[in-house]
Amino acid sequence: MPVLSGSKPGCLTLLFSAGVIEGRILIQILRSDNRTAIIANPFTRQQDVMNSKKSKTANDRSIAENRRARHDYFIEDRFEAGLVLQGWEAKSLRAHTAQITESYVQLRNGEAWLIGAHFTPAKTTAAYVKADPTRSRKLLLQRNQLDRLIGTVERKGFTLVPLNLHWTKGRAKLEIGLAKGKKQHDKRATDKDRDWQRQKERILKR
Repeated sequence: MPVLSGSKPGCLTLLFSAGVIEGRILIQILRSDNRTAIIANPFTRQQDVMNSKKSKTANDRSIAENRRARHDYFIEDRFEAGLVLQGWEAKSLRAHTAQITESYVQLRNGEAWLIGAHFTPAKTTAAYVKADPTRSRKLLLQRNQLDRLIGTVERKGFTLVPLNLHWTKGRAKLEIGLAKGKKQHDKRATDKDRDWQRQKERILKR
């Protein structure tokens, strides 16, 4: 750590040392009477406010997330697809009543479909509307993206996993992961990494 010192006649001598641990600034103050103090993140108040605003914006865009996907699969690549929705389904997404944990993406006849996603009809849905919460929903991708996905899934044994639903410029989008399944020991390693990350966050918040 770089060390700075400062003193005045008749005053205590102070030694300052600074460093960065896990992206956080730590400053240690050593006094001439052998007392020490550590100040963590003294200059990050403004940064914390900015991060809070970014987090709020991300939460506003998010609709639903498939948390199980990252535990069960290695995600090799990601694609963003549009969805063909009915009116009541758009209302359901705005009410955050969609679930994609049990869903998957199927390729058939040169098209991509979201299968098994559950969209709960909003209470304001008209009675005459026949709402099917788990209907198959067509996904909108560019032709070259579809060709690439079809080739990769058929020849290399990949699978397509829904990762999250979100808003992009006012339109509902689905992030799709080009994935391969994890083996049991891979899942245990993922659990250990997740637990370690949580432990580090708890330590740094102290």
